[in-house]
Amino acid sequence: MSHYTRHIFFCNNLREDGKACCSQLGAKQMYRYAKDKCREEGKLGAGKIGVSESRCLGRCEHGPVAVVYPDNVWYQYVDEEDIDEIITEHLLGGTAVKRLQIK
Repeated sequence: MSHYTRHIFFCNNLREDGKACCSQLGAKQMYRYAKDKCREEGKLGAGKIGVSESRCLGRCEHGPVAVVYPDNVWYQYVDEEDIDEIITEHLLGGTAVKRLQIK
């Protein structure tokens, strides 16, 4: 059995070579927003949802990005409304949000 039902990782890499990266596009704030929202709703932790940040996930051209495991679904998001939809529809409901998926 998995520790979490689903686990979302937010890329929060900060590049020093001048190229665009997720951190420059608000990833840190969206990670904090998702983690706080899941915690407030009692959905965070063992047997529930995991929300973590990571370094480079290698999809810089699509940033900011997040990936949900074990489903291996990659997302590009813009704002809190997108994060709310990912949490409600995918992390809790099990249905990927097609409009935000990276092809």
